[in-house]
Amino acid sequence: MTAATHTKVLGLYRKIFRIARKWKSCSGLEEETKKERQYIVEEARKLFQKNKNVTHVETIHQCIDECNARIEIGLHYGIPYPRPTHLPPKGLAIPHSKTLRTQEKLRKQAKPIYLKSYDEIS
Repeated sequence: MTAATHTKVLGLYRKIFRIARKWKSCSGLEEETKKERQYIVEEARKLFQKNKNVTHVETIHQCIDECNARIEIGLHYGIPYPRPTHLPPKGLAIPHSKTLRTQEKLRKQAKPIYLKSYDEIS
């Protein structure tokens, strides 16, 4: 990892913790605010810990892009949790058919950048 990339990653890590410290729940309830702050901190720690040994430059940039996307979406909607995609599961194909495998492959490829690591840690 280059020094510039290292600085960018550490800056994102600090930015997430600053956001968590200042986070206010949309409901305005103190209990909800605490839960959401805790979620933000735990999720950041999990993902940064999981990706600490990544050395491939392209993968590092994908992780940075995912982090930025999740930050922007969370701040925009006021929800710290990832926004799921709404696709009907196996809605158009017959089980055990080529069409089903093709749909699953296309669904995986169409996953938004902000959900790439979400399924892997859940």
